[in-house]
This record gives sequence, C-alpha cells and structure tokens, in this order.
Amino acid sequence: MQGRVSLGIDTSCYTTSVACTDKRSIVFEKRTMLSVPFGNRGLRQSEGLFQHVKQLSPLLCELFETVDASRVAAVAVSASPTSRKDSYMPVFLAGLKQAETLAAALHVPLYRVDHQSGHIRAALYGNETLLERERLLAAHISGGTTDVLLVEPHRDAPYRIEQVGTSTDLHAGQFVDRVGVALGLPFPAGKHLEALAKRAQNKDIKLAGTVRNGSCSFSGAESAAQRLLHTVPDEELAYGVYDCLARTLSKMFAAATEQYGDLPILICGGVASSELLRTLLKKRCRETLYFGEPAYSSDNAVGAALLGADRGQL
Repeated sequence: MQGRVSLGIDTSCYTTSVACTDKRSIVFEKRTMLSVPFGNRGLRQSEGLFQHVKQLSPLLCELFETVDASRVAAVAVSASPTSRKDSYMPVFLAGLKQAETLAAALHVPLYRVDHQSGHIRAALYGNETLLERERLLAAHISGGTTDVLLVEPHRDAPYRIEQVGTSTDLHAGQFVDRVGVALGLPFPAGKHLEALAKRAQNKDIKLAGTVRNGSCSFSGAESAAQRLLHTVPDEELAYGVYDCLARTLSKMFAAATEQYGDLPILICGGVASSELLRTLLKKRCRETLYFGEPAYSSDNAVGAALLGADRGQL
C-alpha cells in the first residue's frame, strides 16, 4: 500500500498552488500564476482572491486524479503571510476555506501555517541537515519581503522566527518588477530581467542600495535606475539591478552574522530562484550559504505540505 501524504495549499499574491508530500519526497506539485494585465505592476487583493477561487478547484481535481484521497493524512494551508500575530492578507482566504472543507470531508487534521515558514521549509528540502541545528539565519527575498530571519528549526513545526533585518521601503522583488516593467517587460519581471542582465557586456553600472542597522533600502537605487532608462543599454541596467541586490544583501548578511555569530544562511523566496543572483551572492559573501532548489524557491505549496508532514507524524 502506498504511504500517507500531507496535502498543501498556498494562495499567495500571484500563484495558486497545491502539493502532496510525505516527509522525504514530493508526490505531486502543480501551480498556476495569476493573470496580470500587461504594463501593470500587480493586482488588487480582491482580484487576486477572485482568480484564486477560480484556479484552485481545477488544481485540486488534477491532484486527486493522481493521489488517492485515502492517502491524505493531513491538510496544511498557508493562512497568513508571516507568523506575526497581525499578519493578514485576503488572498490567503481562498486556500484557507478550501482547506477547511477538505480536512473536514477527509476527517484529517488541518494545520494552519504561514507563507514565510512555507518558503523556509521548501528551501530546507534537500538541505534537511539544517533541521538538526538549534538555529540558523534565513533570507526571504521576494516581492513582499526582504527579510533576514533568525530561525529555530525543529521537526515539530512551526518554527520560532525572529526578524533581524528587513527593507524600510521597497522589497527586492518590487525593485526588480518596477525596473522590469519600466523596460517594457511582463509582470512579474524577474525571469525576463535576469535573461536581459545575462546579456550585459559592460557591468560597470553601480546602483546604491543602502543598509543601516541590518535593514536595507532600495528606493534610492530604483529612482537612480529609472533615471538611467533609455540612456544606457537595457541589459546593462538590468545587470546593475542584480548587482545592487547582491551587494545590498551581502551587507545585510554580514550585519546579521556579526550580531548572531557565524550561522549558516538559508536563502529562499521567489527572487532567490535567480541563477544570476545566486552566482553574485556566492562571489560576494563570506558566510556559508544554502539555497533551496530553484523550482521550489518561488511561491508554491510544497513548503506547506512538508510542514504538514512534519507535524502530522507521517
């Protein structure tokens, strides 16, 4: 008989995602991006919620065509952006309400987790030795967060997470998207801007991101990039964005390790899936960096499912 699995659901700002895992492997994973009109830099929460409601049912139907419902031992869902008590975003209601119905129908436990913990757990897939540590640093780099976190991981999730650095204005993904859309690229712009940056011959553009007391600011760098539009080649400006991200993040990491010691740093989040950014960070950082698999760095339900497997004692 096939083993029991945890079913995960995540309805983040721009991705509808479902997954099934046991403690060691991914049994099923599927996601669908929300549709953003060309030229726009995002969606209203109400529009995102509406699209999640439409997209979630077909994904779950496809999941149950592959995974027998009798195998599901737990349902885990991203119910909020972070573990903070005041953390809330309407788009997560689409997944939460569907998960509540599924758990009740299947007579299995429901685990409410947070989106950030899901990113951390997804990045730990393939890096499970870090689960044995008393604590580590994690960097959650996305459109909604540029957080350096002190994490106390354990197999009975959720984790204890303390924010030790963040962005005081724009997040890394917002910086990427604003410059990318200004260059005429689709939203989200990350993979398109990275492809452009990889073609750069001249890599001399230096955009100044700042770090104070462990937290960063990208608004000045974004303004400088906007001023350079149409005055420098697009690919050189794109490379300048990724170079700025790497230089700024490396300063945040150095500040965190100065305060908490030489801890390993786990890199997660959609922006962290960039091959170019990973290469630049490895060159600049003295700290020991661990990266999640690129496919599971962007928004997905794998982390939620793994957290359910951890807590469900599969």
